[in-house]
Amino acid sequence: MALKLMQIAPHEAEDPTELSLRQAFELLEPKLRPPFSLTIPKPQEYSLLNKAILYGVLYECHLGKTHIKHLHAIVTDGYGLFVSFLTKVVNELYVKLLEPLKCQLIWVTKELIDVLAVGVDGLLVCLLRQIVGGDFSDGNLWLCFEMVNILLTKWDCLLEVESMILTSGLYTYLRLLADHCRQLSNPKLEALKQLEIDFCIKVLKEQFPLCLKIGRDLVRLLQDLVHLPKFRAIWKDLVLNQGEFKSLGFSGIAQLYITRTPSQYMLLRITPEMEAQLRFLLTHVKLGSHKRHQAWFAKKFLCKPNRETVIVDIVRFICCAHHPPNEIIQSDVIPRWAVIGWLLKSCTKNYVEANAKLALLYDWLFFEERVDNIMNIEPAMLLMVYSIPRYIDITHTLLEFLFLLMDNYDAEHYDILVKGVSSSFSVCVKKGVIRSLDVLTSCDALSPILKERLCRFLLGTKFEISGKLKQARLPGHFERVKNSTCMETPTPSPESMR
Repeated sequence: MALKLMQIAPHEAEDPTELSLRQAFELLEPKLRPPFSLTIPKPQEYSLLNKAILYGVLYECHLGKTHIKHLHAIVTDGYGLFVSFLTKVVNELYVKLLEPLKCQLIWVTKELIDVLAVGVDGLLVCLLRQIVGGDFSDGNLWLCFEMVNILLTKWDCLLEVESMILTSGLYTYLRLLADHCRQLSNPKLEALKQLEIDFCIKVLKEQFPLCLKIGRDLVRLLQDLVHLPKFRAIWKDLVLNQGEFKSLGFSGIAQLYITRTPSQYMLLRITPEMEAQLRFLLTHVKLGSHKRHQAWFAKKFLCKPNRETVIVDIVRFICCAHHPPNEIIQSDVIPRWAVIGWLLKSCTKNYVEANAKLALLYDWLFFEERVDNIMNIEPAMLLMVYSIPRYIDITHTLLEFLFLLMDNYDAEHYDILVKGVSSSFSVCVKKGVIRSLDVLTSCDALSPILKERLCRFLLGTKFEISGKLKQARLPGHFERVKNSTCMETPTPSPESMR
């Protein structure tokens, strides 16, 4: 009887994926020893043989090279089936996989890259998603190191297999670097940070046309790293010297602003387990019974030291990668805006709250109805409206933060920001997200200064977006709003929005 691939508690049922692989191994074990049969297997036998070899590669580490040679000898589909089984192992078993087997998993992934296996790019994306944001445990840092090392050492092969894996790696490591650079007294991170920086700079300098496909979120991530000299130089070229990127057709940072980031990138910083729990919460959990689910989610994913930063990634995921159908929207299932409100209230660090609000409102700044999806901006609109009057602090904070972004995010492209915010408000009314903006402009609980700014903005954009609003940028009493405490974190509360 072969041993198991992962550690499970006595009360836990056997995982069907592991059981399937192990049964195939036990059934075909005599055929896994040299000399190997030269007979071409039938489709069902081929599937079983792939499962058996995969189990052997992972479990019998000392025979890994023998099993891989066997795979090379029998493969008839470009390794597609083997890769699909391995991807399933990564998605479903990685968290509980025994540590030595994780090393073997990385080894076999490198072997598959060398033979340009079909689907190996998807396998690499799945491995990147297993890196947990804000987790500084040895095991998680080891996976960070192994994956960035693969991306650097297998660079030429990956360009040949699927060049977009490099942009997935870039998105992942730009985000991870922001967390890693906040750990100033962790010697374990120094070598890793240097590798991460080297990889990101290499992609940006050598494959910038690919980077453009990431869209506006590339700017959001880069801005978190401009304190690092190499990224400061990249940022300077991005803003002032676009010719350095040697990318035909790149006209400047505005081109990135108006390019919506594909939702697949938002999945990169959410583990498969976290994604499954979030989709369950937003698809099946009804208002009234949501608090215990939220408490369980927070305990599982948010309560460990430094894990709070993943809130930023969750907010971006909910806005851009989870778009429920109308039957869910019209049901009593907890809505997206309520979950985001709970997440904002759960922030205990100022920079996390600020980044979470930026993640929520980012698409508002550049929204264009022709290319953008209203579902990306809907949660912020509904959160502002439905927080009145019980959570008026949320409404106030989000409106204030939105105007701060519009005024200060990029003064050189102020017209783009004004147009984006104006279009966001307009489309939310036009598409029926809310009936009217009167709910905000007539709200007595809203700060008079802020309400006046909102009214003047809406009035100005109604007739002329770029002209009148520039004149409406008051240096007087609204300057006090700019200098107020919107960046400060409210008293943390695990309770959700009702």
